[in-house]
Amino acid sequence: MIWLWIAAALVSAGLAALIVQRAARAARRLGADNPALAVYRRQMAELDELADRGLLAETERRGVRAETGRRLLAAAGRAEPKLTASPPGLILAAAAATPLLAAGLYLGLGAPDFADQPFAHRLADWRAADPATLTPPQMAAVLRAVAAERPGDPEPLHNLAIAEFESGQPLESVQALQRAIALAPRRADLWELLGAAEVAQTNGEVGSDAMAAFRHALALDPTAPMPRYYLARTRIEAGDVAGGLADLRVVQTLLPAGDPRRGMLDQQIAQLSGAGTPPAPEAAQPAVGGPQIQAMVDGLAARLKASPDDPAGWVRLVRAYSVLGEVDRRDAALADARRRYAGHADILAALDQATHAPTRPSPSGAQAR
Repeated sequence: MIWLWIAAALVSAGLAALIVQRAARAARRLGADNPALAVYRRQMAELDELADRGLLAETERRGVRAETGRRLLAAAGRAEPKLTASPPGLILAAAAATPLLAAGLYLGLGAPDFADQPFAHRLADWRAADPATLTPPQMAAVLRAVAAERPGDPEPLHNLAIAEFESGQPLESVQALQRAIALAPRRADLWELLGAAEVAQTNGEVGSDAMAAFRHALALDPTAPMPRYYLARTRIEAGDVAGGLADLRVVQTLLPAGDPRRGMLDQQIAQLSGAGTPPAPEAAQPAVGGPQIQAMVDGLAARLKASPDDPAGWVRLVRAYSVLGEVDRRDAALADARRRYAGHADILAALDQATHAPTRPSPSGAQAR
């Protein structure tokens, strides 16, 4: 730290000497002629030189020389204000006092004895701290280190992508998710989050990369609501309002009653239905229990049978069976999930909540009413 102060003092002394030198030079020129006169005389000499070299026509030389002569006469008759300069000693004192004042303020308000804070030490402190107390950039730094220590595990990369997303870094989130997907290409949640990060990176526009990610997620988990929502939105923006509206109604059946996204979705469906777009016929609507929903649920059940380590997938499966009214299959799936996650209270609570999803009426029941 002492070398920093010495360097700062030397720089300040050099600047002070330069200021004093310029001030003394200006003071010596107080009685000199108007500098504008020398400029105009030099312009007239250059005009004569250009004319002698044949680069300027005689008529142009005379016109420009006459204008320059008028400006020269006007400047000669104009009284210029006298330059004033402070004494060099006063300037030197002010220049020397400035760094001393800055040093005093730093010693009084700063922390000159504060130890250096290398990034490695700060990272170690963040890793030892409660994650709830960390900011998203700090959490991203911690997870970046964890991902480097566990190169074959996609979960740190998944969490890193979420932290980067919350830090306002969608590009870094996309890069982390691409690395995670390379390790676990069958995880639908990674593809789903990748699509969301791609949308954030393009300021809300669902581009081709986001659509490809959402289609991958939907192929792996047909009951995932977010990919279906964004793909429905692209259909509506492309002009297929009826098809997009039908897809939004499917998303409506997949979201639980307490999901905060449901209110916005219901509003969008109401606006599309009332904007001159006739509702689809009753038989063509995605009725609960119809082949479209049933195929999605069966696909999710098959995926969980092949890759059962997916808590969110088990919750969606139990909720889907509850909505369909298939109590036996719901109870069987619930029992399997409870055995698998017996020591995870949060997952068990989500499974219990999924069993209370409201059962929607079948098409025949709707017609009977």
